[in-house]
Amino acid sequence: MERISWNQYFMAQSHLLALRSTCTRLAVGAMIVRENRMMAGGYNGSIAGGTHCIDDGCYVIDNHCVRTIHAEMNALLQCAKFGVPTEGAEMFVTHFPCLPCSKAIIQSGIKKIYYATDYKNHPYAIDLFQQAKVQLEHVPFESRSLEPLLGSLGPKEKGG
Repeated sequence: MERISWNQYFMAQSHLLALRSTCTRLAVGAMIVRENRMMAGGYNGSIAGGTHCIDDGCYVIDNHCVRTIHAEMNALLQCAKFGVPTEGAEMFVTHFPCLPCSKAIIQSGIKKIYYATDYKNHPYAIDLFQQAKVQLEHVPFESRSLEPLLGSLGPKEKGG
């Protein structure tokens, strides 16, 4: 069996995190990595213990759900909460970060972002990443990278 690349491994992790999302509009996952080690992960959803969009619907103001904390922000906040430094780390995210998350990523010291899907890529976010010398790399997620895992699961583990 051929091993998947590090990029596909961490991108798969971000997609697995997105499966925990409680957002009904877009499921996003983010993984912070340093030296090929997972430091923290996040998905978009409500505050811990709060009301979730999947339960009570989105709370939309000016076409944005204000109930949801973005996956990138949740991953960064997890690092802050547990004292994990982000300086020089990388982030793998299912979708291109929004403008506010882009600013937080830059301020946290993340040096490279791998994203699987273009999503409303804001020109100013791209400009800010360039100014801060944060590298961007589009890494389309290859769902086949999970096939060896899924193929090795028995019927009980697959939910059958």
